[in-house]
Amino acid sequence: MTGRALVTGATGFVGRRLAAALAQAGWDVRGMVRDRASARARELEQGGLALHEGDVLRPASLRGAGRGVDVAYYLIHSMGRGGSGDFVARERAAAASFAQMARSEGIARVVYLGGLGDSRRSKHLRSRHETALGLARHGPPLTYLRAGMVVGAQSESYRTLRYLVQRLPAMIAPAWLKNATQPIAIDDTLSYLVQAPSIAASTGKEIQISGPDVLSYGEMLDRMAAVLDLRRRPRVPVPFITPWLSSLWIGLVTPVDAGVARPLVEGLAAPTVVTDSSGAELFDVAPIGFDEALRRAVAEDPELRQRQRVAP
Repeated sequence: MTGRALVTGATGFVGRRLAAALAQAGWDVRGMVRDRASARARELEQGGLALHEGDVLRPASLRGAGRGVDVAYYLIHSMGRGGSGDFVARERAAAASFAQMARSEGIARVVYLGGLGDSRRSKHLRSRHETALGLARHGPPLTYLRAGMVVGAQSESYRTLRYLVQRLPAMIAPAWLKNATQPIAIDDTLSYLVQAPSIAASTGKEIQISGPDVLSYGEMLDRMAAVLDLRRRPRVPVPFITPWLSSLWIGLVTPVDAGVARPLVEGLAAPTVVTDSSGAELFDVAPIGFDEALRRAVAEDPELRQRQRVAP
């Protein structure tokens, strides 16, 4: 199946890759951005991507975004950024305004990428899940993909792992470091997203997606060290440190903003593993393992390439 696709969050980590993957698969792609004058948006437009400037918190700005569109991808979430108010309320309002636009402009399907894990254990994951409920309630039929950590160059999760391993000779080890998670490579995530409109059975369904490896965050740190050819970092047990304090610590020792680190850590404070694989079985995807996903991310990492160019 091909047609016209609308990709929201087109300047983001997943969005800009998805726009390229859809175009390669034969789709006519329109990206939606908040600021058409931003450097990333200009880069997309110069690359040939048609853009609509719109903000999901300003419903009037969405008018026309869905005109002639067959499927819309909703890739918007706050990740703790921006504003001091209730981000849950903002995300709920954003989902409702986008869904209403999609329905009124005749979009046939919305595909949403949310978070994997028990939404009762994390305010961030609960908000992501409520976004899916709002999209389904107010808009066209929804395909709801749920993923844990998405591994790829420049993803916040990958960058956090890399910086922690590179910058610290030893690390504190809160209890959540032992929780199980099931990361997925960005290429596999894109495969699920691109295939979704062609799989009728995914309509109105929750699809849990992941890679094949179930790991703790501590194990992922060790594997990152191995891929970077660094020694394994010893960990000092500090079992009672909270996710909030952990996010502040990550913000201090890495360039990742503490407001972004907080929802990332919250998502790891409870197990984030697939509990129902039936939805993913509808797709023709054979996910790669975590080590290979890391190797690909490291090979594509622009920061590491820059270091290699300037090294004596």
